[in-house]
Amino acid sequence: MSNPQVELHVTINVAETATPGVITLELDAQNAPKTTENFLNYVNKGFYDGTIFHRVIKNFMIQGGGFTTDMKQKETDAPIENEAKNGLKNDKYTIAMARTNDPHSATAQFFINVVDNGFLNHTAPTGQGWGYAVFGKVVKGEDVVDAIKKVRTTRKGFHDDVPFDAVVIDKAVAL
Repeated sequence: MSNPQVELHVTINVAETATPGVITLELDAQNAPKTTENFLNYVNKGFYDGTIFHRVIKNFMIQGGGFTTDMKQKETDAPIENEAKNGLKNDKYTIAMARTNDPHSATAQFFINVVDNGFLNHTAPTGQGWGYAVFGKVVKGEDVVDAIKKVRTTRKGFHDDVPFDAVVIDKAVAL
């Protein structure tokens, strides 16, 4: 069986210009089965449709999957077990689960690494060592990821690094 793929259909808004793009993700169901299943559950129920990339840090990552265009956080399912010890690395163009300081707190939010972020990898089952679970990679649309990482950001409410103009996930589609 081949690995599942998901397309993120996005619109990058900059001033008065809206640029559509597609990021194709290949998920690693073998090495991250629970995380892959969790992500696909959110995709299949339309959870990501209309959410935004709400945190963009040019030389780090782009994060999305949890907020609407008006910066309201969406209700999620229960957190999942952290699968960061699966051997997958937080390399450029990989997708990983976002979480709080609790290593097993990931729900719907994810991020795409825009550089190699080795410091996010699992090193030990401790508070500092758990790392962030990689569960796939970008296989098409790297140019779209690169365009998103370059958008101008600002502070909105309690959130830093929010795109000045919304970067919207119009639709997430399992292929």
